[in-house]
Amino acid sequence: MVLLWFACFPRELNGTAPRFMTETSDMDRNGGKLLTEFVTDPDPAMRLGIVSGRRRHGKPYLLQALSERVGGLYVTAVREEGRLPALQRFSDALAVHAGLRPGTLRLADWREVLSNALEVTARSRTPLLVIDELPYLLQHSPEIPGLLQQLYDERQRGTGAGPGARVILCGSATSVMHELLSGTKPLRGRAVIDLRLKAFDYRASRAFWQIDDPLTALRVDAVLGGAPGYRPVAARPHPNDGFDSWLTRTLLDPGRAVYSRTETEYLLREDPRITQHTLYYDILTAIAQGATTPTRIGAALERQRNAVTHPLDVLQSTGYIQREQDILRPRHPVITLADPVIRTFTRRYAHTLLPGGPPGPVGTTEVADPAARTKHEVDVIALALGERPQAPRARIALLGEAKATAARRGTGDLRRLEHIRALLTAQGYDTTGTTLALFSLHGFYPDLTESAASRDDLLLIDLEALYATR
Repeated sequence: MVLLWFACFPRELNGTAPRFMTETSDMDRNGGKLLTEFVTDPDPAMRLGIVSGRRRHGKPYLLQALSERVGGLYVTAVREEGRLPALQRFSDALAVHAGLRPGTLRLADWREVLSNALEVTARSRTPLLVIDELPYLLQHSPEIPGLLQQLYDERQRGTGAGPGARVILCGSATSVMHELLSGTKPLRGRAVIDLRLKAFDYRASRAFWQIDDPLTALRVDAVLGGAPGYRPVAARPHPNDGFDSWLTRTLLDPGRAVYSRTETEYLLREDPRITQHTLYYDILTAIAQGATTPTRIGAALERQRNAVTHPLDVLQSTGYIQREQDILRPRHPVITLADPVIRTFTRRYAHTLLPGGPPGPVGTTEVADPAARTKHEVDVIALALGERPQAPRARIALLGEAKATAARRGTGDLRRLEHIRALLTAQGYDTTGTTLALFSLHGFYPDLTESAASRDDLLLIDLEALYATR
């Protein structure tokens, strides 16, 4: 895992060429580039960065790798550690970084700790200080952001010969980290970067796990969601040995930690806004079973709609659910569990197959069929580059249907998409350059394959195309 993150940092930090650059996701590349620019900025003034992301997304590996590369100081807070033990542990970390024995420093408060940390790291070629899991410290020492503000303001004149201090604050409680820069908070307007690490996309996840079979890769992504931190606890046996065997002998083994309820409880506990864990579990279960609006979710829980409004906002902000707005018309959003594979493919990779190049906004829609007195749901729709969602007469780049069923897709699916395209044309949308796309887990019938070979407005996306393995 560390090698994957090391590859995010270019030659000027590594000293050698990256060993695993080509398969990392855009977030990995951009994150490494942002942090590289941050720590190598020669400006003599102090600079501040924020890094956040859910548990098991690789934040410690990324920041430890960065600190090791530049000789910086990485210190992490500990959950439920008291103020005095935290002060002493941070003091010991400073002492060791300065070449002294643990226990040499006895710093009385956080201003002394932070001031000394900046002085100690200033002796390095790259003066970097990383404080990981900051929200744990804030539980007993809420004054830390204010102290950092004072130190930041004092060091803006930058009288030294080299670059000023570079401080990175990191945490898994995303709401706490985002609030550091909001409203009247002390650090508002002082951060150079606000990097929010996400899970690997489905292609980067397959490369990270080194899985040969695309179907196995998709199943692993469906189970673990691209979080790289699960590989150390679920790596043997490898999924290449057979997904069913791997699943039952690792993730579903009661003797393993990821099987227990503790794992999901820990994920929810990362956000201090989540206090009624049972309510959040019930909401996620209701959505998984097909409830797609606040009213339906509330009814499934035998609660009023307003009782689930705030929990839904929290789950959306933490990335567990998403609200899909109709990309063509204003309507109430559809709430679903976060499952971004098909929209990630359309946004990031479909341009290699689409005749018009990269698409614009991607989403879902419902198309009215007055003659049949019904509406047709479109699984994925992409507007042309430059078009705005819900704009009348927008150019439509792609209409797609995605089904993860055991059945192969046939000409009936194609006729449905052609009918929907005709309806949109009649409603004033520009479909002259619209490509029809059928996504299938188990392939296509021969007559559909033959039809696709003779026309340039039809894409058949199977697993090999989804993962670009051919």
